[in-house]
Amino acid sequence: MDTSWFQEALDRAGSTQADLARHLGLAASAVSRMLKGERQMKALEAVHVARFLGVAEEEVLRHAGDAAPPAAAVEPGRRGRPPRIPFAAPHTDTMPIRSAARGGDDQPMYLEDGPIGYTPRPANLAGVRDAYAIYMVGDSMEPRYLAGWLLHVNPFKPATRGRDVVVYKKNQAVLIKQFVGWSDGALVLRQLNPDETFRVPRDEVVECHLVVGVDQEG
Repeated sequence: MDTSWFQEALDRAGSTQADLARHLGLAASAVSRMLKGERQMKALEAVHVARFLGVAEEEVLRHAGDAAPPAAAVEPGRRGRPPRIPFAAPHTDTMPIRSAARGGDDQPMYLEDGPIGYTPRPANLAGVRDAYAIYMVGDSMEPRYLAGWLLHVNPFKPATRGRDVVVYKKNQAVLIKQFVGWSDGALVLRQLNPDETFRVPRDEVVECHLVVGVDQEG
């Protein structure tokens, strides 16, 4: 992994590793490990990294070292048609799906490396950079959301009281709750099941993103 090349490419694009992480639907730590060569870049990730940096996919693959797509991932051309790479859908038509999992019934959700797939981009997120979707895990927001529903997220639209948000904490924990507000250095959130209001210290909050839609089919 040519770490210096990727950092220079980010600088040329006027972006940071955190921006790239949001674009890929990954935790910032996963992107950091990837750019240090501690985690192999996947073929599909290389496609989206190239689009984000505004460079050719081949250039990303070359500087990523052994991040070449597996031979079985590319279908041969068919009577004049170009080879087809699974999941390499146009960036403007899809958005990444993030994955979070729980360690047990009473354990919080934790962000996993991803994206785990892509989903059609809804009209209200057309042109929104770094928009993504995330699966609801657990029953803490029933009856509003059921486990397995896919939530659509705008990472830039400000949260307002009564709207739902996805909150990322420093320990990689993920919360999907109702936004109450900021008060005395803490983020105040509400869950519906059981109905409870609680506080998260501001210095533990990394990101707070607004939920703008839901796909019940997931």
